[in-house]
Amino acid sequence: MIKNQVGVSQKERTELHKTIWKIANDLRGSVDGWDFKQYVLGILFYRFISENISNYINKEERKLDPNFDYAKLSDEKAENGREGTISEKGFYILPSELFKNVTYHAPNNSNLNETLEQVFSNIESSAIGTDSESDFKGLFNDIDVNSPKLGNTVENRNKKLVSILQSIQNLEFGEYADNSIDAFGDAYEFLMTMYASGAGKSGGEFFTPQEVSELLARITIGDKKEIKKVYDPAAGSGSLLLQFAKVLGKENIRQGFYGQEINLTTYNLCRINMILHDINFDKFDIALGDTLIDPKHLDEELFDAIVSNPPYSIKWEGNANPLLIDDSRFSPAGVLAPRSKADLAFTMHMLSSLSTEGTAAIVQFPGTLYRGGAEMKIRKYLIENNYVDTVIQLPSDLFFGTSISTCIIVLKKSKRDNKVLFIDASMEFVKSGNKNQLGEINRRKILETIFNRNQIKHFSSLIDNKVILDNECNLSISSYVEEEDKSEVVDIIKLNAQIKEIVGRQQVLRNKIESIVSDLESPNVSL
Repeated sequence: MIKNQVGVSQKERTELHKTIWKIANDLRGSVDGWDFKQYVLGILFYRFISENISNYINKEERKLDPNFDYAKLSDEKAENGREGTISEKGFYILPSELFKNVTYHAPNNSNLNETLEQVFSNIESSAIGTDSESDFKGLFNDIDVNSPKLGNTVENRNKKLVSILQSIQNLEFGEYADNSIDAFGDAYEFLMTMYASGAGKSGGEFFTPQEVSELLARITIGDKKEIKKVYDPAAGSGSLLLQFAKVLGKENIRQGFYGQEINLTTYNLCRINMILHDINFDKFDIALGDTLIDPKHLDEELFDAIVSNPPYSIKWEGNANPLLIDDSRFSPAGVLAPRSKADLAFTMHMLSSLSTEGTAAIVQFPGTLYRGGAEMKIRKYLIENNYVDTVIQLPSDLFFGTSISTCIIVLKKSKRDNKVLFIDASMEFVKSGNKNQLGEINRRKILETIFNRNQIKHFSSLIDNKVILDNECNLSISSYVEEEDKSEVVDIIKLNAQIKEIVGRQQVLRNKIESIVSDLESPNVSL
């Protein structure tokens, strides 16, 4: 039984993951795994928020009545606590609509699809007109309980829904009071990892492997024990942002988690992921929209920590939109990123959102380090103003859906020197199935090198900005970190002596052979 994430042994976690994945595969049937994720993840979320609110209410009420059980309360009596609970939790679920009660009646409910549709609508509606409205609006949109993918008749669809509900109910997450939230969040991220892995490119676009997420978070945290607020302008499922909660503890992200995501389905996943990790509605602000064209957080105080894995070399409006060149995010460089490659547009956006003492760590396509034209001019601006702190070459095959070797650019507005640290971490990985993974030792080596600004032969170099500017603003790691020559060193004199010895032995053998042949051919030899 799962107690909490700290206390969960790796064996227990592995067994839980196996069970969850088996359930997902057994239930899927004819539904494509990537499409089916919305049902498994959505129902897991429904169970979580039901237990979340039940335990919140039970904790308070049992101070007066030790036997109080919110799940057994009538809906009429439960209405009395609606307003106060919403102000604290951001949403409300009536007892009859709790996951536990709906699942209990599900096998005999011929209108289960309609019941679930109404329950999901009521949960979202409970936040309308409150501060949490934007955080809950549309959260269940991707769970289409009437989809023919679940079955070709209402009866078949309801049978599938019953199976999903009962399977999710049978997962043992332990007692909620013992911090089972962590087990919920851990299970959710495991499922997203597996779905991303199986979905190829479409999955990789929204999910960054946890090891990379942790590295980015630790780069921006440094030796800080707390941070005001963190930001990801291409938030995906929120896995990058949530690493800060794991590394520092969510209570040490004082003002909360901010992000923006352009894809509606992924935007919903991100908000669900926040709630599943027990980030209260007033501690996260995830917006929907195109960050480059319609940023939602420009009025916010600048961010102390920014992490992001934006989409690689996608198209954007660029100079086709005359307003963008005067945009305060992009205008300092005097040029816009190419319309065919938005990479450095994201970089400039993040730089403008970064506080004076903050750090940004951005995963980028390697081409941004050396391509010419407008991108070279943007790099020149970044280097001349001493904003580039570190450039890290990552191993290949780290990300789902791509095998390319990506890089990390670290930006700071208050650096300790006028140099850029280059790190070649292309060989810092361990094999994990058919993918590479940044192991703990690999991450520690990279972080120690960054924080100490160490120069290590064949691994890292600290280069003056002037040298980089003279080199056409090229930020490619291979231009500054000499690759180790792993070819065998040959001693020519020794080799020649060995060859001479071999030739001498060959001559002796030839002489012996010729002597034997000569004797055999001699007329005096009797046969």
